[in-house]
Amino acid sequence: MNYKELVNYRLHRAKETLDDARILSERRKWNSAINRLYYAAFYAVTALLMADNINPLSHNGAKVKFSENYIKTGKVPKEYGKMYSQLFLWRQKGDYDDLFDFNQEKVEPYLEPVESFINLIKEIINNYI
Repeated sequence: MNYKELVNYRLHRAKETLDDARILSERRKWNSAINRLYYAAFYAVTALLMADNINPLSHNGAKVKFSENYIKTGKVPKEYGKMYSQLFLWRQKGDYDDLFDFNQEKVEPYLEPVESFINLIKEIINNYI
């Protein structure tokens, strides 16, 4: 698989994973929905980094490189950086912390912004490749 195919694969995974988050939300599986929302954003971020020839070694590395190269430079609006960081933290809490449960009020407001985030990243990538 060449670089362009890999970037497009990551974008496809982002959209597919967002669809999973919607299904889980409909079934009221809030912790799993947060996990999928985070991963939808993560796949989009890694596609963007890859398109810009940046290869982080970890989830935290992706978050740091995304912030350095896109949020701090103004290429991506700050609210998306805050959203991505929040999802990063919540995914960790939902996956690893005991007695921590999400609810509809926390999860559903992120569905549309994550979709907008993925679409914005796709637009930025289209300028690279």
